[in-house]
Amino acid sequence: QVQLVESGGGLVQAGESLRLSCAASGSIFSVNAMGWYRQAPGKQRELVAVVPSGGSTNYADSVKDRFTISRDNAKNTLYLQMNSLKPEDTAVYYCNAVLKRFSSTKFTIYWGQGTQVTVSS
Repeated sequence: QVQLVESGGGLVQAGESLRLSCAASGSIFSVNAMGWYRQAPGKQRELVAVVPSGGSTNYADSVKDRFTISRDNAKNTLYLQMNSLKPEDTAVYYCNAVLKRFSSTKFTIYWGQGTQVTVSS
């Protein structure tokens, strides 16, 4: 079994910071890309940031210079440091991973359940 569990969400005021974590556990053989997505009320899910196994990162224009994505490969854990938060950052944040299980011959996309981030003005 493979699970992605997000944590670290909460309620903050504009300008404050939060750090999200996503722990992948189970019979994991290897992990390729990992990323964060978010879905705001009444809007579609969008990509926030992604980090491939090679180490380079990509960010949505709306979060550049404010958010930092990182990963601990030894622990199969993904992080998102969010600084200077704005009300428009309010959303449910989802962890995503492309990984291969020991029992599988191919990579599969997995999603976490999500963690709520609310930023008040």
